[in-house]
Amino acid sequence: MKNIIIIGGGAAGIMAAVAAADAGASVTIIEKNEKLGKKLYITGKGRCNITNNSDVQNLLLHVVSNPKFLYSAFSALNSQKLMDFLENNGLKIQTERGNRVFPASGKSSDVIKTFKSALEKRKVKIYYNTEVNGINTEDGIFKSVNARYMAGSGRKGTEIIKADAVIIATGGVSYPSTGSTGDGYKFAANTGHTVKETSPSLVPVNIKENFAKELQGLSLRNVELTLMDGKKVLYREMGEMLFTHFGISGPLVLTSSCYMSGKDVTGMKFIIDLKPALTNQQLNERILRDFSECKNSSFKNSLGRLLPAKLIPVVVALSGINPDKKVNSVTKQERAGLTNLLKGLVMTPESLRGYNEAVITKGGVLVKEISPATLESKKVKGVYFAGEVIDVDAMTGGYNLQIAWSTGFLAGKSAAEI
Repeated sequence: MKNIIIIGGGAAGIMAAVAAADAGASVTIIEKNEKLGKKLYITGKGRCNITNNSDVQNLLLHVVSNPKFLYSAFSALNSQKLMDFLENNGLKIQTERGNRVFPASGKSSDVIKTFKSALEKRKVKIYYNTEVNGINTEDGIFKSVNARYMAGSGRKGTEIIKADAVIIATGGVSYPSTGSTGDGYKFAANTGHTVKETSPSLVPVNIKENFAKELQGLSLRNVELTLMDGKKVLYREMGEMLFTHFGISGPLVLTSSCYMSGKDVTGMKFIIDLKPALTNQQLNERILRDFSECKNSSFKNSLGRLLPAKLIPVVVALSGINPDKKVNSVTKQERAGLTNLLKGLVMTPESLRGYNEAVITKGGVLVKEISPATLESKKVKGVYFAGEVIDVDAMTGGYNLQIAWSTGFLAGKSAAEI
């Protein structure tokens, strides 16, 4: 029977433990927190967007960095197999808008309870409050890890723990309060691997325009967001976004940040189509109808049917039309300018927010140094990688968690069987 150590008790580490145990291995998870899945508790605003209910091809289409590398992992454990596993282990799930899958209870804690029960059934050992300080190799072969027992672990001092294989599933550096502090990158570098520079991704964006503060708290639905870099379209999608005290956030913005992360944002701009269901001509006619129904109203009081109240003063100011001008005096040219503004509200990104607000980390261990078929290192036999520590990332919608589950599963199965 093989002995396998898994460093990290997040999504990837938990699934790796299940897969390795099912393949006949004796498994130990070393987790530096006091409980498993600490980051899972806060995903999906505490509801845990477990996966996206779609086929392998669609999963790959939503991976931003190195999608081809994940083909074997997604094939080994696709979203349907994951959902079947969870339901067979007693978790009720539901598929919502955008094929996002959540626990029916709406509680991320139920996902963790389900996995913890699965680990107990498989007699997986878990060392809590235990930190790995290093990985020991000899002649390109993994030998052991150096563990340090912290307060609350029930043990004292340090220990060299030997095993046949180790799976590094430590996550990235996003949400460092959950324990994601980049340990895996250090282990990778110290064992001769190359780590691509990391940056926060799926993260809110600071914008230069001051009107963001005026719009703080305003949520916009069914708008189209386009991210441009000069004349090049980097991202375009319809959905929801949110204004904050520093700029913008929400699903559209978080996904757009995938294409900004690690890059110079100078020259980039957001274009918001507030009325994507209408052509310019249709919107112009709509504005004309609204104006005709309130001929004696001032311009600033004429947009209530068209826009949220909080947005009206900003649009009025940006339009350049005198706020007190009667709508029956608004010219054809002014109305055309208003139409263009509503179809193309421009905002300028200043920077991305930091790791404390980032859902994921972009960058990580280079995929060319890892076997895509097994997730074993090409440099050190017996060392495997899973999850966010690898240079792979995806859009919002459950895709990043599916990467964690799938790579964890493949790494665990491979480590036990090879």
